[in-house]
Amino acid sequence: MNVFEKDVQSKRNDAVDSAVGFMVSFGFFATLFIIATLIKFFGS
Repeated sequence: MNVFEKDVQSKRNDAVDSAVGFMVSFGFFATLFIIATLIKFFGS
């Protein structure tokens, strides 16, 4: 066992962190898509 396995900084599950990161990025791009759709809808 090396020194990094003994001194863990975060004990949270990696799946939870990856799910949160996915939802944040998905929410960001979905927001951009909604804004662009609204601009196209009201601009025409």
